[in-house]
Amino acid sequence: VQLQASGGGLVQPGGSLRLSCAASGSIFSIKVMGWYRQAPGKQRELVARITIDGHTDYADSVKGRFTISGDNAKNTVYLQMNSLKPEDTAVYYCNVRRMVAGASYDYWGQGTLVTVSS
Repeated sequence: VQLQASGGGLVQPGGSLRLSCAASGSIFSIKVMGWYRQAPGKQRELVARITIDGHTDYADSVKGRFTISGDNAKNTVYLQMNSLKPEDTAVYYCNVRRMVAGASYDYWGQGTLVTVSS
C-alpha cells in the first residue's frame, strides 16, 4: 500500500486546512484509515480515524474542530481542520490498517507538516 498525503502548510491561529491522503496498491481489505500527528519532542498520537463503514474516532483535543471523512471510491481520506491552534503544530501522518487472515497490517504516509503560527 502506498499513501500520498498532501495539504499541510502554514496557517494562522483560528485558520483552517484540509489534509488529503490517497491510498494505492494493495488496497483490498482496508478496514481503517486515519491521521496521527507527532509534535517535536512528543510521541505520535492519534488525531482521528474512520472505519470502512464510516465509524469515526477523535482525540479529545480535536473534537468539534476537526472532521475526518472518506471517499471509498477514491480510496482517499480527508481531515478538515478548523479553528487551528498553535498546539496543533505537528507532522501529520496518514495511516491505513488492513486486516488479512486475522492479522492487521499498518501502513504510513510520508508525513505532512502543519504549522499554526502568527
